[in-house]
Amino acid sequence: MDKFSVLSKYFGYKSFRNGQEQLVDSILSGSDVLGIMPTGAGKSLCYQVPAMLLEGVTIVVSPLISLMQDQVDALRASGIPAGCLNSSLSDEEYRHVLSEAYKGELKIIYAAPERLLSQGFLNLSSQIKISMLTVDEAHCISQWGQDFRPSYLKIKEFINTLEYRPVISAFTATATKEVRDDIIKILELNSPFVLTTGFDRKNLYFEVQTPRDKFTALLRIIEKNRDKCGIVYCSTRKNVEYVCSRLCEAGYNASRYHAGLSDKERKHNQDDFIYDRKTIMVATNAFGMGIDKSNVSFVVHYNMPKNIESYYQEAGRAGRDGEPASCYILYSGQDVRTNTFLINNDENSELDEESRKLVKQKELERLKYMTFYCRTAGCLREFILKYFGDSSSNYCGNCSNCNSNFETVDITIDSQKILSCIYRLRERKLRYGIGMIISILRGSKAEKVIKPGLNTLSTYGIMKECPERRCREIINLLIENGYITICGTDYPVLTLNHKSREILFEKKQLEMKLVREQISSDNSHPEDDKTDMKLFSILKELRRKTADLEGVPAYIVFSDSSLKDMCRKMPENKEQFLTVSGVGYIKSEKYGDKFLKAINEYKCGAEA
Repeated sequence: MDKFSVLSKYFGYKSFRNGQEQLVDSILSGSDVLGIMPTGAGKSLCYQVPAMLLEGVTIVVSPLISLMQDQVDALRASGIPAGCLNSSLSDEEYRHVLSEAYKGELKIIYAAPERLLSQGFLNLSSQIKISMLTVDEAHCISQWGQDFRPSYLKIKEFINTLEYRPVISAFTATATKEVRDDIIKILELNSPFVLTTGFDRKNLYFEVQTPRDKFTALLRIIEKNRDKCGIVYCSTRKNVEYVCSRLCEAGYNASRYHAGLSDKERKHNQDDFIYDRKTIMVATNAFGMGIDKSNVSFVVHYNMPKNIESYYQEAGRAGRDGEPASCYILYSGQDVRTNTFLINNDENSELDEESRKLVKQKELERLKYMTFYCRTAGCLREFILKYFGDSSSNYCGNCSNCNSNFETVDITIDSQKILSCIYRLRERKLRYGIGMIISILRGSKAEKVIKPGLNTLSTYGIMKECPERRCREIINLLIENGYITICGTDYPVLTLNHKSREILFEKKQLEMKLVREQISSDNSHPEDDKTDMKLFSILKELRRKTADLEGVPAYIVFSDSSLKDMCRKMPENKEQFLTVSGVGYIKSEKYGDKFLKAINEYKCGAEA
């Protein structure tokens, strides 16, 4: 059996996606690899295919129990012998998996990093042939990554306990160059084949809103995506409770997930979402890394996340099946303050004081770029890709900014007024934040301005005709482009820098794009006109009943994209059924007859 036979028989694909074959070939040749591929690009396939061809067992280090079980269920449904060893198993289940492993009946074993150095796992690893060790979510090993987990540092220690060194493969969806270098260094990868396939997810639509009422904006989004599966991320448990409660009151089928719930309730709520009993999950970022649900059609960030890495990973949980999907952020200035507070008060007990300080500085730097993303008037996709060092045009046609009609406005004089105000305050040895600067410029008569005599400044009231929101947009643009520096974390203040001179004294012209008219923020993707939606509904119902009988999530049977391909191709026999995307030999034998029967009955009814 070769790589193409494995790909077709077990996974139902006739060809590899971009980058997959190169990574598979490198592993099969005995080379260490590091693959950086966006969520939904098929990272798992890159180690699952060679695992079936290599002699021995592949150990996959995975961060969350739910992720392991999800992967194992999907692999077993496709005929691949896989198991996982984690704390969620009963003693009997644990012994059964160990027995399968000792007998050589498993090709892939998933394990949490904390379990690697347990005596039981060390005993197992000394008696089986480990052909490859795969590190999933590899960015967790770097303290510069957005999800640093000290337990991941045990991976190298485990490798050192082995009598021989297996092939090491590492995969992640989001990693800057700094994090990539850290992964290679910490895992001590030997001359690894490193491949970044590009971070672009063309099927995802991006939108940032700055609504006065976030919940009303959320309702509009959910109504647009009625009857579709979606995730709503909130920054705090309190917000999760509030949003979930109000969605349920409004008649939506929503559930909740955060660390304050019991393990039992989290598991129950997660299962409700995975098994499509609930269509909307409201959660903190504690939810999602372990979710391989393919039919999530929209992701809403009710609060701005702390960094671009987390945002792109969480947003990327939409559209994993390749179907069009939408990603929204409901942004407000309070989100910045909340995230700053969370970063400054995150005391990671597993790090020493110096490391905590460095991590905190890095997190605040990431927060700054996340804020720039929410405020930019440029292409949102370009901003994300540029952040990860990827190239992109400045127009994607599939984000809210590209779909808006902008006018370019000269803001040179207004910028000079803002910088002059900061300069005059500096002459008095005073420094203030954005809010106070705006109050001075707009001639506020508030006590906080009048009492310290700030109304005597020459810049007092010189922008009284400029709306507060416009003042803030200009200041944000000046910060984003380096003309103003923000100092301090608890009480951030604005200061001038060497670049400020370009506008103040060298008369540099500055322009800003302002939204003139929204063409369309309703990214309601039209269904493929080649998909018969009536048949699609019939097949979805058959899939649901099949999944219920087997006690697995519906997407484990077939993804939505596979069902739509059936609707387009209308297969009449097993041979034709195997040409459907995502249908391999095992699934064809297991489910082919009943799905072919449903398609044939529909065709006969349509022709009658």
